[in-house]
Amino acid sequence: MFLTKDKISLLIVILLFAGCQSKKSYQATDKNKKDLESVLIKEQLVDRSTQVPTDSSLYKNPGLPVMDRVRDLLSYMTLEEKIGQMTQVDRQFLESDNDISTYYLGSLLSGGGSTPPKNYPKSWAEMYDGFQKIALSTRLSIPIMYGIDAVHGHNNVIGATIFPHHIGLGCTNNPQLIEDVYRATAEEVAATGIDWDFAPCLAVPRDERWGRTYEGFGETPNIVKSMAAAAVRGLQTDRLDGPTSILACAKHFIGDGGTKWGTGLKEKLDQGDTQITEQELREIHLPGYLAALEAGVGTIMPSYNQVNGEYCHVSKYLLTDLLKKELGFKGFLVSDWQGLEKMGDDYKSNIITSINAGMDMVMVPGAEKFGGQKYTNFINLLIESVNEGSISENRINDAVARILKIKFEMGLFERPYSDKSLLKKVGSKEHRNIAREAVKQSLVVLKNDGVLPLSKDLGHIHVAGKNADDLGNQCGGWTISWQGESGPITKGTTIYEAIQVAVSSVTNVTFSKNGSGAKGADVGIVVIGETPYAEMEGDRESLVLDKKDLAAIDRIKKAGVPVVVIIVSGRPLIITDELDKWSGLIAAWLPGSEGKGVTDVIFGDYNPTGRLSISWPRSMEQIPINFGDVNYDPLFEYGFGLSY
Repeated sequence: MFLTKDKISLLIVILLFAGCQSKKSYQATDKNKKDLESVLIKEQLVDRSTQVPTDSSLYKNPGLPVMDRVRDLLSYMTLEEKIGQMTQVDRQFLESDNDISTYYLGSLLSGGGSTPPKNYPKSWAEMYDGFQKIALSTRLSIPIMYGIDAVHGHNNVIGATIFPHHIGLGCTNNPQLIEDVYRATAEEVAATGIDWDFAPCLAVPRDERWGRTYEGFGETPNIVKSMAAAAVRGLQTDRLDGPTSILACAKHFIGDGGTKWGTGLKEKLDQGDTQITEQELREIHLPGYLAALEAGVGTIMPSYNQVNGEYCHVSKYLLTDLLKKELGFKGFLVSDWQGLEKMGDDYKSNIITSINAGMDMVMVPGAEKFGGQKYTNFINLLIESVNEGSISENRINDAVARILKIKFEMGLFERPYSDKSLLKKVGSKEHRNIAREAVKQSLVVLKNDGVLPLSKDLGHIHVAGKNADDLGNQCGGWTISWQGESGPITKGTTIYEAIQVAVSSVTNVTFSKNGSGAKGADVGIVVIGETPYAEMEGDRESLVLDKKDLAAIDRIKKAGVPVVVIIVSGRPLIITDELDKWSGLIAAWLPGSEGKGVTDVIFGDYNPTGRLSISWPRSMEQIPINFGDVNYDPLFEYGFGLSY
């Protein structure tokens, strides 16, 4: 064939265009391969969304491999049904219980204080079963999973065992005990039908002013790592479908304990910016998650905070590249409460960015009456985003596949309802004994001038302080309500009540909150410290002792009585100028419902073994202070603790 100069030029253009196209095609294929690294189902699914499954459908067969069941069920699902699985709503914000079926909701939760009208274990189980019945009435009969913050026992439920908060458990340095605590918690949660616990918190608190300090096991990655796997095992056991196995959720990924003062809410710490290097992120804040992943944790909750200016909820690097690709996480990610509403006013944009970053389920939770987004708005915007191409259906399919995988592994399709025979375990003597053991191992004796242990045969013991006879203060935040509150809020034994039954019949035990009436006593026990608080409300510029606490101690000292101080708090308090005036000092943290664990140490039934999992600062100017700092000179070092 004869080619003119014009035809040759045209052929060159065609060949160059073809070359460019093949290069683009190669690049797209390469990108697709990288994207496939993080997804569970890599092949194209058959669309059977217009078909009705039968009793012989593969996903209904418990004998088949889980992923075969996931593929089969996913193929039947419409976009609306898929989006429903990705949506989590708090029960208190349901406009109608039937919205569970109308919108195919995949999950419900109870936030702090979101309880049935009668807050008793049986009421919870009945409520759960009612919701589940509605979910199973949908055409695909996909059960819901129900989440709750059982962070120190089943702490939303009146009568449940309340264990020490993490800061105390970290001071035990006993992973087996932590596994026992979480196993007991799982049994009590399972008794109420609930199947998912937003725990353990694997924060590494690096600043005592933070209001969530007590939710961390301690300030070093080593103590958090050593406890993380134990907590996950306690909840999930070695199989998610056990009769009392509870789905765990490691939180808050990542760096929530490392935020910089002034970057958080109210220009403090909480939900602020963690400004650190990649190396610091991996060496300080990641190890706990590595242990949780090794233990098979099923879900992870991204954190409110930013890392170097980028919100964790929208970080593709953290959620997909690190967690799902590099670390091989096969479970699913659930946002924190209103997490997609905290990153600016463009809610739709936040949804798109977060889902594309790797978020699988969104805790909406539908708090419209408190100024939040309606769950129907979230659902509509997510559907709209998929239909317009802002989020690929492949991303939706992977999110839903991850959720369904966990539901199948949990045995929810085979055992969707509560087992009321477990209700007798809630607040049982067996569980309270575990809690008592946890309390006595968590106490750290910081000073002892020979006064401890006290004799049970003393003639007169005077007890004082606002936290001596207050179960709510003793339990702290996240107890019955979100922030917690003072008073007799649940069942348990206060420290004062425990002292009364610990001593002999010859001992006269008297009490005054303000320290009056101590004259003639052999010893004064003054229980002071903090009152309940939780996230958002608990950051403090000052950790000095309350004036009323100091006055109570002073009254007993003026009566000529030696003083043993017990600090009930979620973090170290500033005591340097007062320490010389006290004969003994015990850090009791937030011990929970079993005050007898405190008296086991006071009276020597248990030789204290607790050691500080957090440095105790000399002054506010020294904060933040952490083990390993160059100029490390705290009042009490990390790892310090006395025995008798």
